[in-house]
Amino acid sequence: MPETDYELSGQGPAAAAPAPRLDYRPPTPKTYRPRIGLIGCGGITESHLKAYAKQGWEVAAFCDISEEAAGKRRDAFNPDGEVYTDRAELLKRDDIDVIDAALHPAARAAVIEDALNAGKHVLSQKPFAIDLDTAKRLVDLADQRGVKLAVNQNGRWAPHVAYARAAVERGVLGELSSIDLSVHWDHNWIVGTAFDNIPQVILFDFAVHWFDMVRCYTGDRRIKRATAAVVPLSGQKARPPLGAHVLLQADGLLATLCFNANASVGGVDRTLLVGSKGMLESTGPSLGDQTVTLQLEDGKSMPELEGQWFSEGFAGTMGELLCAIEEDREPSNSAANNLHSLEITFATMASAERGGQPVEVGSAPRIEPSWLTYD
Repeated sequence: MPETDYELSGQGPAAAAPAPRLDYRPPTPKTYRPRIGLIGCGGITESHLKAYAKQGWEVAAFCDISEEAAGKRRDAFNPDGEVYTDRAELLKRDDIDVIDAALHPAARAAVIEDALNAGKHVLSQKPFAIDLDTAKRLVDLADQRGVKLAVNQNGRWAPHVAYARAAVERGVLGELSSIDLSVHWDHNWIVGTAFDNIPQVILFDFAVHWFDMVRCYTGDRRIKRATAAVVPLSGQKARPPLGAHVLLQADGLLATLCFNANASVGGVDRTLLVGSKGMLESTGPSLGDQTVTLQLEDGKSMPELEGQWFSEGFAGTMGELLCAIEEDREPSNSAANNLHSLEITFATMASAERGGQPVEVGSAPRIEPSWLTYD
């Protein structure tokens, strides 16, 4: 059996070897209990607030341009909280430590900037900026103000992704040579919503999670080139193309990503990481129902993981920020850490816009308006 720097744990009935015991659970601060202010009270924030409530983190202020939307969230999650329609009034409060900025992309940067200037730590929805200059400016501003700026890349703490990240970081798989990610699901629910007006909705609003996963799995190896094809799929109801295929290249590594968002019956979500010491496969019918299998030199193992993406994911992003504040360190999901994920996303979208031409990562500085809104 090869030497390891991790413990071994239980496994499912089909396993032949103990599974490595890796820390994949969402981080939680030991004693720090902040008061959180939510700016933007749209649909996804219900998942944020459920995760925070489960952890015992207080959201004391709810802000939205719609007083009704803010009031709805306040009534459901903290009847003693305050409702605001003007973020400036919320940001004046000395007792609010952390801002959860859950807004649409166009409004995000201004709100983040105001919050940082008010001395608040910020957890931003992803992507936290739609151009690299703004992203870098916000990173620098957080440093200047002495506060933390983190990004809600909640996919990092989906149990199977968090376990895979830990396996890569601890050297369980050795040096990776390939990453294969594929998702088949039905995204036609966007018909009649604002998302149906985004030409590159699959890459921008969905695949951005998977680009960030690739960025995490590759560690210090940077993705250098992106090639992408986006096509309408037969029978789809949504306006934007629901099929996408992406190739990402790094030194000694290829990552392929396949998205079919027009699977009207059934679903498959699969991850395959191949390294010099073994491989990890995670597969299941959905994002929240996954089975992980490890194949190493000493045999096959199947770790038994707990949790769901839409609970642990949101607890993980905020929890990591809170732990970083408590420990006075940079959060692992910091905006600075997320810059390369933005570069990958922008290059991929640029390649799709240019008919599949390869694009050097870092050479596409922004998301163009035409990629986000039909004429």
